[in-house]
Amino acid sequence: MSKLTILKYPDERLRTVAQPINTVDDALRADIDNMFETMYDSNGVGLAATQVDIHKRLFIADCSEDQNEPLVFINPEITAQEGHFTNEEGCLSFPGVYAKVERAGKVTVQALDRHGESFSLTAEGLLAICIQHEIDHLNGKLFVDYLSPLKRDRIRKKLEKEARLQA
Repeated sequence: MSKLTILKYPDERLRTVAQPINTVDDALRADIDNMFETMYDSNGVGLAATQVDIHKRLFIADCSEDQNEPLVFINPEITAQEGHFTNEEGCLSFPGVYAKVERAGKVTVQALDRHGESFSLTAEGLLAICIQHEIDHLNGKLFVDYLSPLKRDRIRKKLEKEARLQA
């Protein structure tokens, strides 16, 4: 059982812009650990704090096959990006929904780790997509925002119907 509840679209809290983190302490590290447990239990590769109703500039990722390369990004900022890459994306807040999204093929991100130490990371492939996707969450932007209004409306109706059936 996941420690935290993942907000599902169209929950308006997913549109909240996350606030910068001023202190990296044990309480924040507990949130990070709970987020990892939640992400791994849900078979995700990334999870933004806003997706679990924590509106802080924090996301986690682990794009490894064995889920043994956990990464923590506190107050992340993309400092460089290049190329274009289109790939099918999914999201834990959109269960069963996948869509093609165009993003930068390579990004460099500056952030703090779980101990408050600054680092820079250049990523390509799935990790680059994940970083951009999760930073979008922190900015209140969702991957469906890259789709046409018609596709976005179809997805919203599908997920609302599924939520009614589960209730």
